[in-house]
Amino acid sequence: MNVILVSDIFGKTPALIKLAEAIGATAIVDPYDGVNMEFEDESKAYAYFVEHVGFEQYFDILQGELQNQASPIDDMNILIGFSIGASAIWKLSDNPAITNVHSGICYYGSQIRNLTTVTPHFDIDLIFPEKEDHFDVLALQAELSQKKNVKITQTNYLHGFMNSHSDNYNQVAYLEHAKRLCIKNNYERV
Repeated sequence: MNVILVSDIFGKTPALIKLAEAIGATAIVDPYDGVNMEFEDESKAYAYFVEHVGFEQYFDILQGELQNQASPIDDMNILIGFSIGASAIWKLSDNPAITNVHSGICYYGSQIRNLTTVTPHFDIDLIFPEKEDHFDVLALQAELSQKKNVKITQTNYLHGFMNSHSDNYNQVAYLEHAKRLCIKNNYERV
């Protein structure tokens, strides 16, 4: 089983590489072709992402990575995404032609609120933050909980708690969830 991390707007950072190593991830998909952009803060990362990439292009990058895999169907993937990466996984789950994904774990994918018609074709764990400024997390959870293949968890943490570059990073939450990811993926390294 391959574990693939799908980054947020910060892309492939040393912190994400460290998480990948800790949980035994085999690859990282990011919007900047592996270049560490070294953004100063979230607002600069967001502005750059919106201007130079955008959600649809990032979704296309993820979908292309999976479609180009030469591995046989028995070499399945677990996708773990954060923020915009989580939203891209959610949208990808609606495509029945993607047959090499076993499951997805989606951390605080806020754009999922705009993609409620998605019907996942593989198991998806949605991990929501305590609250979001732009929408009602509880209402979205209630709507999505009716869907097949969806498991929902709401944390006591804020959007970005897994990313040390985020204003909402929470080290306790990061360690807790990194350990869960190791256990879920049969690793014991964190």
